[in-house]
Amino acid sequence: MFADYHIHTEFSDDSDYPMEQVVQDAIAMGMNEICFTDHVDYGIKKDWGEPGEMIYRKGGPGEPEEMPLANVHYPTYMETFNELRYLYGDKISLKIGLEFGMQTHTIDRYKRLFMKYPFDFIILSIHEVDDKEFWNQEFQRGKTQREYNEKYFQEMLNVVKEYQDYSVLGHMDLIARYDRQGEYPFEKVEPMITEILKTVIVDGKGIELNTSYHRYGMKNPMPSVNILRLYRDLGGEIITIGSDSHKAGQLGTYIEQAKHLLKELGFRYFCTYEKQQPIFHSL
Repeated sequence: MFADYHIHTEFSDDSDYPMEQVVQDAIAMGMNEICFTDHVDYGIKKDWGEPGEMIYRKGGPGEPEEMPLANVHYPTYMETFNELRYLYGDKISLKIGLEFGMQTHTIDRYKRLFMKYPFDFIILSIHEVDDKEFWNQEFQRGKTQREYNEKYFQEMLNVVKEYQDYSVLGHMDLIARYDRQGEYPFEKVEPMITEILKTVIVDGKGIELNTSYHRYGMKNPMPSVNILRLYRDLGGEIITIGSDSHKAGQLGTYIEQAKHLLKELGFRYFCTYEKQQPIFHSL
């Protein structure tokens, strides 16, 4: 099974990769299944049609030149997906999801959104805290390394304790990608991560192995080997693999290497999803 379960398209504010092109590229690569997981980040981004002027920002490296701070246009997203599933469904299995960039004060909005559409899969991620993003250092600014790492994981813990309508927890240690002070010692946040993982497991949810760490030049996988081992030792079995692709050339990358890593760490399966239910595949 060659599947990619973290894919962004033209419906994400930081991508201009046409959804149909993603499907065509996946078929050309011999992929069996893909799941679209475009961005929703309430707190810092508006829904299309929401009152107030749309805000635009300059794109970062590898992003479109200018991007609206907007969430997915849900009706068009679902309509386009259904058309592509009709056109290409005999060549590849297509699944629909979203990536919820959640904060504790935005949980109610995600609860309402989740009830509106028949999603196969939801990635729960922490992309910002206190409406401050990591990539531009706004969240880290004025805090010690300990403060911003602990606050990041505390927000994650608060969210998973309150919200259960998701499939997997995305790139758990995302903050490490943007930590200019280097790798923060795992043992300092291990108790908090342990509590997060125990909550995830008890709730019947999983985590993802995000292969984008390769293109960011990170030393550790995402999540780190320490987190993956801890998850395994706690009895965690549900794990998906995704490239976190935003443009052509990133789709499906390092998926096979991720499978080998998981197998070396003692995992027996990886998962795909259908209608929010995990499907287990041998590694």
